[in-house]
Amino acid sequence: MTTNSLTDLHRLVWTALLAALIGAGAYLIIPIGPVPVSMQPFFIFLAGYALGPKHGALAVALYLLAGTVGLPVFSGGKSGLGHLLGPTGGYLFGFVLSAWLCGLARKADQTIPWIAGLLYGCAALIVAYGVGVIWLKFTLSLEWYKAVTIGVLPFIPWDAIKIVVALVCGRHLMKFSFLPGQR
Repeated sequence: MTTNSLTDLHRLVWTALLAALIGAGAYLIIPIGPVPVSMQPFFIFLAGYALGPKHGALAVALYLLAGTVGLPVFSGGKSGLGHLLGPTGGYLFGFVLSAWLCGLARKADQTIPWIAGLLYGCAALIVAYGVGVIWLKFTLSLEWYKAVTIGVLPFIPWDAIKIVVALVCGRHLMKFSFLPGQR
């Protein structure tokens, strides 16, 4: 696919749209502990699958910037640097890497194979959980088992479903060429 100014604009619009959807996903929560179950991971995985590694990570970074400067886009409508550096901050930072990893599943011919998509999605989840649980452990002074118990275990089934649904949606968008080519 050749690149031109319209392709670049199309890519930027999709990047901004997915950043906004990540913020909207923060309002769709089930409060089950210090880290609520939200739709954010779904949109983060979708950003990676749909936009590729660079622009998927950029969408998450844009979302983090919006929340840091005061827009109420973090879980529960929170914002600010204090929330970014709070107990859930590790998950937020891990999401940038998660989107990048999901984006690696895209092939040069603009397809997302099932196996690659699932493997990269699982890797993305492991990274988000890893960074998040380390951050949670140290910000709340928890034992490792307690940090994993409250910061990972309740979310595995939910997030596994989100990976599969995001992959289906990403493949569907790619199939109908709604998305710009990967750079």
